[in-house]
Amino acid sequence: MAIKVAVAGVKGRMGGQVVKSILETENMELVAGFDPSGVGEEIAPGIGIKISSPAKMEPVLTEVKPDVFVDFTNATAAVENVKVASRNKVKLVVGTTGFSEEQFKEMENAIKDHVPAIISPNFSIGVNIFWKLIAEAARHLQAYQYHVEIIEMHHSHKKDAPSGTAVKAAEIISDYIGGKTAFVYGRHGITGERTDDEIGIHAIRAGDIVGDHTVLYAGKGERLEITHRAHSREAFAQGAMKAIEWISRKEKTGIYSMDEMMRELEQD
Repeated sequence: MAIKVAVAGVKGRMGGQVVKSILETENMELVAGFDPSGVGEEIAPGIGIKISSPAKMEPVLTEVKPDVFVDFTNATAAVENVKVASRNKVKLVVGTTGFSEEQFKEMENAIKDHVPAIISPNFSIGVNIFWKLIAEAARHLQAYQYHVEIIEMHHSHKKDAPSGTAVKAAEIISDYIGGKTAFVYGRHGITGERTDDEIGIHAIRAGDIVGDHTVLYAGKGERLEITHRAHSREAFAQGAMKAIEWISRKEKTGIYSMDEMMRELEQD
């Protein structure tokens, strides 16, 4: 039986790629799509499903009864979308970034005891391996006082900075070097010498860059760089397809990570 999927943000770059991937996946059926723009337009040629307004989300979900709801929108919209989907017992895949602590707590409260959800700032399989590699490098280098800098690059339309992927990278490295690290977002003016506990985080926005992330570990006389480059949004969409399949089989409520999913799939 096909997994019935609803998608929010179908007119967005990532939402559109997710829709395309769902339509190309044999065991999935697109049953609804939401976006504040393009309401009434067909989601994709020949599909017969029209874009619905987010304001109509509750009645649409009640009618089509999807198994999984996918959200690649913005932080404010995603919080409300998650609340509606959770109320309707629809499992969740959330790839939206830029949440404040309060917004994430709101989502957490809506999800717990209601539905299983997988939330990640990046659904690329390669990025999730990248996080493991930078953690391993930090573990080995922490005793040698290597300086850490993170550089991320995205297209000119990306609204949040730094990226959720870069923030998670900084948090991972901070955990490995004692959790007392100062995050420094770019530098300007007479900043003085950097301290050993800084992690510099730098955001570049230009052209149509899909997503590049580099963690640089610099010591005396050498440096180590670990980089992930996304060539297209298909990398994120394919990870999201894996997440849809995986979360559709989960019954225990609560928030899961991509790391939990990948560890379980690797054991199968």
